[in-house]
Amino acid sequence: MSYSCSPAGILDRLSKASSAEEFFSLLGVDYEPKIVNVARLHILKRMGQYFAKEQFAGAAEPEIRARCKAMLEQAYADFVASSPIEQRVFKVLKEAVADPNKSVAFVPLSALK
Repeated sequence: MSYSCSPAGILDRLSKASSAEEFFSLLGVDYEPKIVNVARLHILKRMGQYFAKEQFAGAAEPEIRARCKAMLEQAYADFVASSPIEQRVFKVLKEAVADPNKSVAFVPLSALK
């Protein structure tokens, strides 16, 4: 295995990560596996929401890494403090409480053929 002289930047490495655990490992963030097992997609979605608000242009690699680490730590902390249902990061969960008086479509089993 050979390495180039300049290792890939953290943003490039994060873009290639394939699991929540890999994000935590790349950024050096400690986590409780049972929390990640329940809320992995929610944590990554929340981190993405924080990430979308960031501007990295002109920032040095150590600063980018520190800011990414802080975003993941905050996203993780959101789900340590409360559940995915309470945080509602996904559209389906937001819509479930958006209008409690909205009628829900109901199709009885007898109508299915």
